[in-house]
Parts: sequence; structure tokens; C-alpha cells
Amino acid sequence: MPSSEKFRDHVLQQFKGELRVTTRKMMGEYILYADGKIFGGIYDDRLLVKPVAAALAMLPGAKKQLPYEGARPMLRMTNEQIEDSKFLAKLLDAMLPEVPAPKAKKK
Repeated sequence: MPSSEKFRDHVLQQFKGELRVTTRKMMGEYILYADGKIFGGIYDDRLLVKPVAAALAMLPGAKKQLPYEGARPMLRMTNEQIEDSKFLAKLLDAMLPEVPAPKAKKK
């Protein structure tokens, strides 16, 4: 089931003030970027983030879920966490230094 634009818009609204957060639609889902780095995505109307050390520390009870078949597990954020825009900003600031930069494209 593809993610809805309504849910994507809601998640982006919760990142208010974080203009560096953008999305890119891919096969009905949304990849989340910040400062050019992929830090998570919206899959089946679930907000999932990469399981870097900072995210694991800040989301100790988060369930690991697959965004799609064959992918690596990611951490699912709860509705309460999504609604806390200050927490989202802190999580993003903590995660970004640990998220790898995008790979250079081959020519």
C-alpha cells in the first residue's frame, strides 16, 4: 500500500523549522533527506529512520521493521514521537553526523 500525501505532509509539518528536510517520491513511498543525506522514509504510512547509534539511543523501545521486502530493518517511530516536533529536531541533529553521505554517481 503506497503512503498517502496527507501523512507525508503531516510528517513534514512536524519537522517545522527544519527546512533542510525534504522528500522524494519513489515507487509510492517517500524517501526523507536532510542536508542531502537519506535519514529515513515514509513507508506504508509509517515513519522509519535509519538505525544509527544516535537513533538507537534516543528510540530505545523502537521496533525494527522492514520498509519493503529485501531491505534492511529500520526503526519505526510511534505516533507520539511524530507529534513531538522538538524531539524530531533533536533526533535529526543527533543522527545526521552518523548518516553516511550519498555515494558519488558513476559516470
